[in-house]
Amino acid sequence: MSKLPYLLILLTLLIHGCTPSGNEQKEQSAAADTVTQFVKTEIHHARGFGIRYFKDFKLVSIINPFGGQGDTLQYILQRKGAVTPADYSHAQRIEIPVKSLAAMSSMHIGLLGFLDAENVLTGLGSLQYVYSPKVIELIKAGKIAEVGRDQGLNDEKVIEMRPDLVMTVGNPGGKMDHYRTLREAGIPVMINSEWVEQTPLARAEWVKLMAALLDKEGLVNKKFAQVETEYERLSTLARKATKKPTVLSGMNTKDAWFMPAGNSYMARFFDDAGADYHWHDSPATGSLPLSFEAVYPFALQAEYWLNVGFDSRDTRRSIIAQDPRYADFKATQTGRVYSYNRLISDQGSNDFFESGSVNPHTVLADMIRIFHPDLLPDHQLVYYKQLPQ
Repeated sequence: MSKLPYLLILLTLLIHGCTPSGNEQKEQSAAADTVTQFVKTEIHHARGFGIRYFKDFKLVSIINPFGGQGDTLQYILQRKGAVTPADYSHAQRIEIPVKSLAAMSSMHIGLLGFLDAENVLTGLGSLQYVYSPKVIELIKAGKIAEVGRDQGLNDEKVIEMRPDLVMTVGNPGGKMDHYRTLREAGIPVMINSEWVEQTPLARAEWVKLMAALLDKEGLVNKKFAQVETEYERLSTLARKATKKPTVLSGMNTKDAWFMPAGNSYMARFFDDAGADYHWHDSPATGSLPLSFEAVYPFALQAEYWLNVGFDSRDTRRSIIAQDPRYADFKATQTGRVYSYNRLISDQGSNDFFESGSVNPHTVLADMIRIFHPDLLPDHQLVYYKQLPQ
């Protein structure tokens, strides 16, 4: 074969084999334009959302927002005056940077705090569930209003306030129809489903979603990279431990003992902290509802008992008073019982669920200090505390 026909065949393959079609071609064309407005951030750990950057808009996708299998929700993030792209007419449009936000979860406060952006908050569901001193001061100053309770939104109040965005939680079984009134009033509602993530870094990475809304990608890239580096350093350190102590988690309730499943973020914490967790092979991602009798044989021998109690005043004695069988546990007898209730507000709000959600490296350091004190002898517990007698 002469060289000319061979070259023509090769050229044909390159042209037809590498040419995108349909929406792919439109998106690549838009993305190929010089992105002059936005600093980009990339998602490395989270699986529940994605961000794509185009010339004059950001495309946010929330994947299976209500857990399980469901439709992906899309949002167009644009600066004031930009024309909404015709190809995404189904997506909700959010004008950025967001300057007023109504949030329905304490975790959302943690996202804002990470970015030093608490002043953006103008509405909250259930004001009493707040730890952040900055947010408490804003509430006292009358700059943040209560817009609902227990995930129930007060539509009339929200419409009266007209925030740039309402951020809510994607509870299992939820639907976007619940927010039809707000959307018809021109108020976008974004579903935040960080709870679906299976690792601590993946949950924390939802701060990049907040950064995209606030045009703070430059800041989040710098700060989150530090979190990643420190988390990886600590988990590497924990792997040097010669022995993995056994750990038990949580408490029995009247219905069941909800134990972290093997693919849950808490089980990942235990593994990265160098602990031996009995249920780490469970394939589930949430919680395992177990009977006390199923947990009891392992609990008798577990060297550590973490995530115990819900009250900052809890002691080992008060825990045993709830069920005398707790006194049989080895960890109870040796005093190795810990709660994540060290930082509690006067109203009973727990910072573990606010700043702790975006500082997984600090939570991990606490656990390593508990399980392997010789590895981090100078670390003072931040979120965890040992229960007194």
